[in-house]
Amino acid sequence: MKNRSQLMAKFLIPSIIGILIFMIPLPIGAVVEETGKRSMTVIVKVFADWLKNAIGYNNVAIVCLAILTISALLALVAQAKPKFIMDNKLLRDCFACSPIWAIIRLIGCICVWVTYLYGEDFMGMASNSTLIHMIAGADEGELAYDLIIGLVFVFLVASFLLPLLLDFGLLEYVGALLTKFMRPVFKVPGRAAVDCITSWIGDGTLGVMLTCNQYEGGYYNAKEASIIATLFSAVSITFSLVVLEEVGLTHMFGLYYLLICFVGIVCAIICPRIWPLNKKPETYLVEGNAMPDTLPEGYKSSSQYGMDLALKRVAAHKGAGEFFGNGLKNCLSMWFGVLPTVMAVGTVALIIADYTPIFEWLGMPFYPLLQLLGVPEAKAAAGTMVVGFTDMFTPAILIAGCEDAMTRFIVAVISITQVLFLDEVGGLIISSKLPVNLGELFVIFLERTIISILIVVPIAHLLF
Repeated sequence: MKNRSQLMAKFLIPSIIGILIFMIPLPIGAVVEETGKRSMTVIVKVFADWLKNAIGYNNVAIVCLAILTISALLALVAQAKPKFIMDNKLLRDCFACSPIWAIIRLIGCICVWVTYLYGEDFMGMASNSTLIHMIAGADEGELAYDLIIGLVFVFLVASFLLPLLLDFGLLEYVGALLTKFMRPVFKVPGRAAVDCITSWIGDGTLGVMLTCNQYEGGYYNAKEASIIATLFSAVSITFSLVVLEEVGLTHMFGLYYLLICFVGIVCAIICPRIWPLNKKPETYLVEGNAMPDTLPEGYKSSSQYGMDLALKRVAAHKGAGEFFGNGLKNCLSMWFGVLPTVMAVGTVALIIADYTPIFEWLGMPFYPLLQLLGVPEAKAAAGTMVVGFTDMFTPAILIAGCEDAMTRFIVAVISITQVLFLDEVGGLIISSKLPVNLGELFVIFLERTIISILIVVPIAHLLF
């Protein structure tokens, strides 16, 4: 092993920079009108927003058109298994997918082109077709379109900076320290604490990216990766404030966010112990990289063991080439695999929510429970419970006109603790290699919703 002090520096410097960029919220976001102060956000998000603003919305829109078009065309071409794709690992990883995922990418491509041309009113599209309006309207395609325009640079910046957290021993060190806590409480290894903090403090999409990377590298098994992705993703503090503002209760933000954190922790304790997460196989995509849960012989403490693992990881790192190579692979995988799915699934789900009563029907079984728990205007609240599976902001919009403040507060909290909405975090999960399908995601969403109701409603009775 190289000189220990050099290895220690190579461990500490990138890890500290990674923590500062991804995990420390600073008052450097947009100015919040109600307070006149800047919102708390993480540096990586600031980098992404700056890059998006520097390039300009219209230019970013064209970048998204290109990404989704290339993704759809090459995914369709890859169905014939051509040599130039199948013999190139990067192209194979990006474009070789099952026929159903190729179709989803094609739908995403169609949706993004229709939404773009609708916005430009190409050949009078804004008034010519009800179907086009359904796809591209402000509550459907435009919402999903704006989301992928934001995500394209989050993925770019995060992909090239995530190796600071992944490749220089931080996960090994934290994993050794926290396994004794994380394993019995949440059924996951200690290194998952970094994913959790990145999701909770930074952004849920960043946490899913990190979890995907760790699962594909063999550091998490199928069960662990499923638990982490579905239970430790979180909505940013800034957007939580936006939801509370929509329902007119910003003066309660402190209690509101503490309650969100508490419910999130309880969900993360209960859900790994019930179906479908408790039945996930404990198999690895890559064998041999997972850390043991017990301290190996020869080590006096978890800290000593973790430091030894961290320094071995640093010593094995191949320098700038590996750093940027991993970043490029992560970025292209997210661009060509995830963005089309977010566009397709998000748009279709929002069309179903806006133009059919399906989600209202699905929410009706919650009416007796909410009524039993004494929620005022229980029927209005029940109608918002399942629609949050498509988009986290829609429940707040639907309940904003409700006269009862307690009901508005309950819906505002639950819409955040549900978290697995298809137009962002949920879409990322089902479009990745994580072993969670759409049906399982919906079941976990319902479990989170029921747990949230049982916790939030009694507390709301104490507050109002």
